[in-house]
Amino acid sequence: MEIKAFHDERTDTLTYVVFDPERKDAVVLDPVLDYEPVGSRIWTESVEAVACFIQANALDVHFVLETHAHADHLSGAQVMKDRFPKATLAIGERITKVQTIFKDIFALPDSFKTDGSQFDRLIREGEVLEAGRLRIEMFFTPGHTPACTTYKIGDALFTGDVLFMPDQGTGRCDFPGGSTEDMWGSVTQRIYSFPPETRTFAGHDYQPGGRELAYESTVGEQMAKNVMCPAGISKKEFAARRGERDGKLRAPRLLYQSVQVNIDAGALPPPEKNGRCYLRIPLNVMKGEACPDTSGCGASDRPSDSGQG
Repeated sequence: MEIKAFHDERTDTLTYVVFDPERKDAVVLDPVLDYEPVGSRIWTESVEAVACFIQANALDVHFVLETHAHADHLSGAQVMKDRFPKATLAIGERITKVQTIFKDIFALPDSFKTDGSQFDRLIREGEVLEAGRLRIEMFFTPGHTPACTTYKIGDALFTGDVLFMPDQGTGRCDFPGGSTEDMWGSVTQRIYSFPPETRTFAGHDYQPGGRELAYESTVGEQMAKNVMCPAGISKKEFAARRGERDGKLRAPRLLYQSVQVNIDAGALPPPEKNGRCYLRIPLNVMKGEACPDTSGCGASDRPSDSGQG
């Protein structure tokens, strides 16, 4: 088994191609669709880089796997399926919880389904997918969202936004449906239950301090050095650390554009009567506030830290 990582510098996202170099079987995890919010422009550079690698190595893509409904980039899953029509788009079955939450937040039409049927396959806890000799196991690791999953392929865990590199810690827990208690359990009771030599692959790397890109660690290194959730930390202490950090973070730059597309399996909204597609942007969702009274003057409560980890 080999692993090829692709780093999207615009969103600091890692896409992975896991493949058998002999039999050419492969799976793709968390592909990215490029999006510029200022001009609301979409293009496919990141997906094409992955597709070119797959084609150059004559790989047979069995699955496109999503670790969760991402809040920082639009999924490139639909473009990937266009390039490789035999691939099955799969996600954990708890995606229905996230669809239900955000259908209300975005005031989506009644026709929007919250049964996960937008995806080709919903994966159950403990279910094993087979891609030739590659065996993919999935287990739920909620906290960042209620539906986050970790995939185990060989000796590697692909943790999405649950566990980052040790110097960044874990994903945030302040999105709708997030939970520090769930995150603590996902990391300390599930991921840390694997042998210390088990490799971990992060869904993002924000390169704190300008260090070089890094995305691979081990369970043992995480337990010893994770700045947010080291082995032995209490649930209460983790909640305090994570809560303090989350209180300083801005919402991700592409939060609302991303989530409404990603709960629909990466499909863009259908065109309106004028032939154009539109995204919905709700106000003040992160703090649970109603629309603000704009009649007065004064400074807003504005977080000063733009980091996401």
